[in-house]
Amino acid sequence: MSTVQDIRVRQARWAGWASVVANIGIIVTGGAVRLTGSGLGCPTWPRCTDEAFTPHGELDYHSAIEFGNRMLTFVLVAVAVATFAAALRTRRQDLVRLSVILGLGIPLQAVIGGITVLTDLNSWLVALHLLLSMALIGLSVRFLQVLDRPGAPVGGPAAALAWGVFATTWVVLYLGTIVTGAGPHAGDADTARNGLDPLQWSQLHADAVFLLIGLTVGLIVTLLAQGAPRTSVQAAVLLLGVELAQGVIGFVQYFTDLPVLLVGAHLLGAGILFASVTWTLLRVRHP
Repeated sequence: MSTVQDIRVRQARWAGWASVVANIGIIVTGGAVRLTGSGLGCPTWPRCTDEAFTPHGELDYHSAIEFGNRMLTFVLVAVAVATFAAALRTRRQDLVRLSVILGLGIPLQAVIGGITVLTDLNSWLVALHLLLSMALIGLSVRFLQVLDRPGAPVGGPAAALAWGVFATTWVVLYLGTIVTGAGPHAGDADTARNGLDPLQWSQLHADAVFLLIGLTVGLIVTLLAQGAPRTSVQAAVLLLGVELAQGVIGFVQYFTDLPVLLVGAHLLGAGILFASVTWTLLRVRHP
């Protein structure tokens, strides 16, 4: 029979998973705003128009999509509150601290999103908006790991490689935002691009992906060679699978002139990739 504490931990786990899913979801819906050219469907912030917080009376396709994405912020708030409440019920300060940081990330995201709109979808701010979502995904994964009371972190070649894979993933994601800023999906027909050469930056992005895959293969070999726990190896193998899937989608979308459905799938994959690499790092450091 489950104890009261077991039930509380189970509730916190559900909240943690909800946080992971919600933050990946907001990346996908934000991508839908950009891919449909609806980034300025609500041309101001925090109001949707100069007269109202909603597009009522001026509702069209683009404003409905942009306003709908803004409303999803309240879903994130609800998930953050639920995560905080669940952490409090466990009476564990480590979980409460993580839930507070996750909660503070939501209004910060809203502010960055508002500034992005007010600067007519500046591509560098759009990138920051995405990367903050990635950070919140990573914190949500950390919340789930801390629930299991992991042991002290370990060092060694595998841990160093895991950190290298984690850092390279950040580089890959950032280069991806630069490629996007140079490409055709600006979020609005009149939005200026970053002025960089899409071909050159796409090549650099692809080179970073190859490096990431190579490091991940090296991590798997190292874990096997040193007899690491099966869960650590499984996490690294899963990460490699996600990387390969992302790579295939990336190459196909590039050679098919960036169809919106594939670009959207690539954004979804980016969120899953960062959750996977965070989990792998944590599994390797806390076997």
